[in-house]
Amino acid sequence: MTSGIMSLQFQSRRSPVLGVNGAVACTQPLAAQIGLDILKHGGNAADSAVAMAAALNVTEPASTGIGGDCFCLFYNASSKKVESINGSGRAPGALSLDHIQKAAFHENGSLPHHHALNVTVPGAAAGWIDTLERFGSKKLSVGDILQPAITLATEGFPVAPVSALQWQADVNKLTRKENPHGGDMLLNGNPPKAGELMKMPHLAHTFQELVLKGKKGFYEGPIAEAIVDTVQAGGGVMTLDDLKNHTSSYEDPIHTTYKGTTVWECPPNGQGITALMALSILEKADLKGLEPTSPKYIHLVAEALKLSFADSLQYCADPSVVKVPVEGLLSKKYASSRFQLIYPELASKGVSFGEPSLEGDTVYFCVVDGEGNACSFINSNYEGFGTGLVPKNCGFTLQVIIQSKSRGANFKIQKDHPNCPAGYKRPYHTIIPSMLTRPEDGALLAAYGVMGGFMQPQGHVQVVMNMVNFGMDPQTALDQPRLHVGVSQDGVEGTLFLEEGFPSETLTSLANMGHNVKGPVGGLGRAIFGRGQIITRGDWWAEPGRTTSTNENVLWAGSDPRADGMALSY
Repeated sequence: MTSGIMSLQFQSRRSPVLGVNGAVACTQPLAAQIGLDILKHGGNAADSAVAMAAALNVTEPASTGIGGDCFCLFYNASSKKVESINGSGRAPGALSLDHIQKAAFHENGSLPHHHALNVTVPGAAAGWIDTLERFGSKKLSVGDILQPAITLATEGFPVAPVSALQWQADVNKLTRKENPHGGDMLLNGNPPKAGELMKMPHLAHTFQELVLKGKKGFYEGPIAEAIVDTVQAGGGVMTLDDLKNHTSSYEDPIHTTYKGTTVWECPPNGQGITALMALSILEKADLKGLEPTSPKYIHLVAEALKLSFADSLQYCADPSVVKVPVEGLLSKKYASSRFQLIYPELASKGVSFGEPSLEGDTVYFCVVDGEGNACSFINSNYEGFGTGLVPKNCGFTLQVIIQSKSRGANFKIQKDHPNCPAGYKRPYHTIIPSMLTRPEDGALLAAYGVMGGFMQPQGHVQVVMNMVNFGMDPQTALDQPRLHVGVSQDGVEGTLFLEEGFPSETLTSLANMGHNVKGPVGGLGRAIFGRGQIITRGDWWAEPGRTTSTNENVLWAGSDPRADGMALSY
């Protein structure tokens, strides 16, 4: 492995990838090829997305997997309608706050990441099948769609550089003596190095069970029994009934408008509402004459994000269990009141949530097919292999979901909080796909997302503004250096991380405004700024304020340079 790979130096450029018959963008070239092949064989955007989800489980198991959760936004070109699937799992029925508090031994009351009480029912397997049943072309079978990933896992694949680094960084979760089957995810007892050939036969078998038996192949029978055995052996309370009774949810996505575009997100329990609130606040700001790396611009974006996180961390929870004031949080009137709290040249301290009206490690990837359908999809197991717990003969790890200081997707270990853990309840989730459409006629403008815990809504806001305000093409919008406001489940920490690429005078000016600036952040530290993918339909972004394109049949795709991935089209 070269020093350039180790330090993640950005010494080259990429052009956006253009095509007319279909485009894919994801964090791994082998998975991207599989997604494109599915389109060429008659599949649509949903078919391609599920094929890539499975392939990414094979090639990036530290970031994602069938032992985690997923969310999907699908744009139907015929109806011009955006729909969503919530593929996140619920807490075991017997879980309670008391269970967690008795098991916790950290001073902050949180569980160690590897503890089995962290595990909720894995929702990805059902989410994949439901995506195909609801949105798929029906021209390809589940076997057709999952076979490329099965072949990769059976015959082996060369491990990519960033994936190898992730494998190495979290190998301790797999090698703990309390995790007897962790070696199934290793190569001769060690994390594979970049370029080494890795096989995952147990994961291939899990996928084959899904092909042969559908959702029952995962949520009932040997795989379900192995999951429950592993969880209960580690002190968890999951039962076979918890798995058997799991279902995805079909939900109406939420949206706001930002300067002539409609921005779509999945509703709570996901944190997509954070991005929508921030964009509504920033719509009130005068950005005329500001550059994307200027201190005043960065200050406004950071302050809007702080205010939005203060609200989402308080109110975002499982709406089937508690009241989530979505309409109030998304109202433009409420956004105006929050914007009034931003001082033009002074960083806020101790940001608090407002009172809206009560009315009314992760992989992200996207696909647009030749008919104009789009799938914005995200899948995760969190925190690098999640808990690291590997069920016997299954080939995947189980997610971490309860409480973590560095990433979200958590319950709040606090009695009477809307996001307090309880049986059958879904936790606050960080993984969020997104889309843009044109308000006048519902035409698709983009499928996009940025992964990375609490970075995700921050990334969504920044890439949207890069295109809408500054006329950047999809690849340039991803290449642009990013800011990251420090956030934990306990609230907005206030640290402002700035990626390498911002002028030194910007960092100095922001510090003088009172921001706790950390940066420039380079090398492997860039991971804090997430990894994104974008596909736009047409070049509507080329001129700020315009949402029409010179040719709306041309797809423009970009893939984040902070990962191993690429965009492909034909």
